[in-house]
This record gives sequence, C-alpha cells and structure tokens, in this order.
Amino acid sequence: MTEAFVMDLGKKAFETALLVSAPLLGASLVVGVLVSVFQAVTQINEMTLAFIPKILAVAVVLVIFFPWMLQLMTEFTRELYMSVPAAVKG
Repeated sequence: MTEAFVMDLGKKAFETALLVSAPLLGASLVVGVLVSVFQAVTQINEMTLAFIPKILAVAVVLVIFFPWMLQLMTEFTRELYMSVPAAVKG
C-alpha cells in the first residue's frame, strides 16, 4: 500500500462524502436562510419555525436524490473492493 494509493483513496472518499451530503446541506441552507429572512421581516421569534421547514426540505430532497446518492456510494464501495488486491500487492 503506497502513499499515493492512500492519498487517492482519501481524496475519493472525501469527494464521495461531499457529493452525497451536498444536496441535503444545500436544501437546509436555502430553507434556513428563507425562514430567517421571514422571521426578521415579520419579527416572529419562534424557535420551532426554523426547524420544521428544514426537516421537511431535507426529507423531500432525500426522497428525490436518494437513488443517485445510493448509486454514488455503491460505485465508491465497488471501486474500493476492486482496489483491495492492488493494495495488498503493493
């Protein structure tokens, strides 16, 4: 197992994690900003008002993007298992 192999594996793992989490984090960010602007404009300071729309948005995005996310994770895992013999050889 060479240093280049480990660095490449870490890079691919980081990219996969970033790609899988990006839609969920993006939806949460957009909804959070919209709710915060709404609260600032209307001066409503209800804490639960910020969480419920974010949870619903993340759930909707998860339903929409789950097949793509699962495919991405499956491809990464398949590539990882296929690279085990090369890592063991050396």
